[in-house]
Amino acid sequence: MASLARLRSRLPLKTTTGRFAPFARSLQTAADSTQLSQSIPEDGSTPFLVKLHEDSFRAFQTETPSLDVGVTKDNLLKLYKEMVTMRRMEQSADALYKSKLIRGFCHLAIGQEAVAVGLESSITKDDMVITSYRCHPFAVLRGGTITGVLGELLGRQVGMSHGKGGSMHIFTPRFFGGNGIVGAQVPVGAGIAFAMKYRERPSATFALYGDGASNQGQVFEAFNMAKLWNLPCVFVCENNKYGMGTSAERSSSNTEYFTRGDKIPGIQANGMDIIACAQAVKYARDWVISGKGPLLLEFVTYRYGGHSMSDPGTTYRTREEVQRMRSTQDPIRGLQRYIEEWGIATDADLKVLDKAAKQEVDKAVEEAKASPVPRAEDLWTDIYYKGTEPPIMRGREREEVR
Repeated sequence: MASLARLRSRLPLKTTTGRFAPFARSLQTAADSTQLSQSIPEDGSTPFLVKLHEDSFRAFQTETPSLDVGVTKDNLLKLYKEMVTMRRMEQSADALYKSKLIRGFCHLAIGQEAVAVGLESSITKDDMVITSYRCHPFAVLRGGTITGVLGELLGRQVGMSHGKGGSMHIFTPRFFGGNGIVGAQVPVGAGIAFAMKYRERPSATFALYGDGASNQGQVFEAFNMAKLWNLPCVFVCENNKYGMGTSAERSSSNTEYFTRGDKIPGIQANGMDIIACAQAVKYARDWVISGKGPLLLEFVTYRYGGHSMSDPGTTYRTREEVQRMRSTQDPIRGLQRYIEEWGIATDADLKVLDKAAKQEVDKAVEEAKASPVPRAEDLWTDIYYKGTEPPIMRGREREEVR
């Protein structure tokens, strides 16, 4: 079955005329294929041009984003610091889980940092984001804190949901979670986009889901409603090649997820190159803000760990495959190469940023561990949005009524 699925995905597509189209060019997923186009200015805030690899994007019913991208030295260093910090945070969560300080579900995004950091770098504070359970970097970047995320994972009062939500339920005023039900956040994202359009707010909503959720019926229902109402919603598929322990080829007859929106145009982007990620998000945001309706955006990325902490991640793929991705397509190492080869900073400069990220995360770990667990009486709080609580809360037993 697996081999047949792989063969089927490589067959040429039939056009509307009944003829077979030529084989499409494959997407470039290297983390370091962007080239410098002009000399770099001394000032860190002055933009200079770089050129993405010609196969950084593929398009469905639209044009691809421009390959010429303006960047600054300050911004590239900021992206590096954020990616390193997010990875450090996730690695600390891994260690805390293995120490049995974190219990329950815990899904880490190690390897996928370019998607979260690249997305945040190209949107505004007025845009909205909602995602699935692999949500920790988004929560921090959207206004949360590392202490708040780790505190939530540890079930402590300092957590962003006061220690009562756990890994999959973390929110900020511009980030709607963290959602535990596969694919359920996609129609909610369409609803958020509807609210923004109804209120005439010029903001974009990014509804993220994984390749494992792509076959959910509610995902296609959300696509349909978004197109009917021309909602300013970008549906973002983080295609990390595996839905839990099942490869995309085994679960999906069409693995080109950016083409699955029917009348909704789509973009496929290199999710391992931070510059390509940022450029794709900028294109998508401009698309929906300009009133063109929804857009599908697929990032081809990779997770180094298992689906969750309970999954070793090596029963359905080889250790060699994971190691090859780590050594050849790592998004942080790719950006490091740009920074060093373009003369933006030295290896010693980057090690200073690495050290600062480690210190920041280590401090957050200690702060989270020092926070107390929720009190028993806290079980009766945060059930309703503040100010909307009923006068009486019912419990399991009569004496629990408050």
